[in-house]
Amino acid sequence: MSKTPDPDRLKDLDERIRAARKARAPKPSGQDRLSQGQLAWQMVTELVTGLLIGFGIGYGLDNLFGTLPVLMVVMTLFGLAAGIKTMLRTARLAEEKTDENARTPGEDR
Repeated sequence: MSKTPDPDRLKDLDERIRAARKARAPKPSGQDRLSQGQLAWQMVTELVTGLLIGFGIGYGLDNLFGTLPVLMVVMTLFGLAAGIKTMLRTARLAEEKTDENARTPGEDR
């Protein structure tokens, strides 16, 4: 083996190192992340939507069966539970994205 390095191999190695660093570089904060205000409004909207859908289904079933307040209250509570579950899932996903973006490039996963 010769003691002088091969320039083509060094250039290839340099390109591979740059590509690997670029792939592991943290993503710039931009459109893919929601601001705290947007996240809060999304969660409120999910909760209210769950309540309204539950109320609507309960009211419709009560009118159909003639049991006016019973199913409306039960389905509104189910809608509240579904809205809270959706809010918690959204919060967990947002936290995972925040944790993922906060990692340093050399950190193992």
